[in-house]
Amino acid sequence: MARERSAGTAREGAKSARTRERILLAAAQVLSRKGYAGTRLTDVAAVAEVQAPAVYYYWSSREELLEEVVTVGQRATMEHVVASLDALPADTPAMERITHAIAAHLEVVLGRSDFSQAAIRNAGQLPADIRERQLVGQRAYADVWRSLVDDAVAAGGMARDVDTRAARMLVLGALNWAPEWWDPERNSLEEVVATTQRIVRAGLRP
Repeated sequence: MARERSAGTAREGAKSARTRERILLAAAQVLSRKGYAGTRLTDVAAVAEVQAPAVYYYWSSREELLEEVVTVGQRATMEHVVASLDALPADTPAMERITHAIAAHLEVVLGRSDFSQAAIRNAGQLPADIRERQLVGQRAYADVWRSLVDDAVAAGGMARDVDTRAARMLVLGALNWAPEWWDPERNSLEEVVATTQRIVRAGLRP
């Protein structure tokens, strides 16, 4: 009997975890489309196919739910880019590491993660307290790109008279704007990646 109760509890726990993940994914999809101000829990619940009050079983407020979406999105972007860089051979030229990071960033925000897209699209809409907490993740990701750019300059793969901070911010800004204009029916992801890489190589090389 105890074993049956234990198995039943485990099944209930797994079901609850799946429901939570379904709601979280629904929140990412709605947040990406409607923005922070326009995202309502009723819309999230409809996409997740649950009753709206069920959301409060897992999160104490709308703000807490949406903050988790943004946090997951930030982490997904950074983890995918870092993993792609780590998979490169140790002797990969510094400039090629930048172009691989460009590809990885666009892959995750345009094709892999509703969370990453939601985080990028809503970075400027977050309330001050949430934005302050998100700055930790943003700075960590900026450090990844700072290292890439600094290494490219040191290796001679990038013009030494380039303002490295401006270069980094402009590249990231362009990458983060892509979800706003990209239409997969007009350009494939591969085409967007290749064009971006070409522009960055041509603009920053010595």
